[in-house]
Amino acid sequence: MRISARADYAVRAALQLAAPRDDAPLKTEAIADAQDIPHKFLEGILNDMRRGGLVLSRRGGNGGYRLARPAESISIADVIRVVDGPLVSVRGVRPPDLSYSGPAQSLLPLWIALRSNVREILEGVSLADVAAAELPADVAALTENPDAWVNP
Repeated sequence: MRISARADYAVRAALQLAAPRDDAPLKTEAIADAQDIPHKFLEGILNDMRRGGLVLSRRGGNGGYRLARPAESISIADVIRVVDGPLVSVRGVRPPDLSYSGPAQSLLPLWIALRSNVREILEGVSLADVAAAELPADVAALTENPDAWVNP
């Protein structure tokens, strides 16, 4: 699975909005500076997140962005889906819409299993979990194997 720059930036921006602070909305510039995200790119991402119901925006001198609902109720999967679409696709096609023949037939259940595991992890971790550096135990356990940190 590849996480796009757009998805990475969106999650980082959402985490900036989820971080403990006063209740004032955050301006695009403040989010971009804090997370080292290109400002113009972030504007488009925040607009997608607004249209997707994840953030609210307010114009004016006291304007900016805030999460549309509590960080505990927004999963990492929610953010990625809003800016990038489905979590797992093969050549842009969702796995249930694929078909294979011959020795490749067992690829479909493999892609479905992959999608299931990706969903389980990304839907099971909220913005609040990551912002508090408290990943769920089952997710944190996956990082304990030293091989998880090595690129083959």
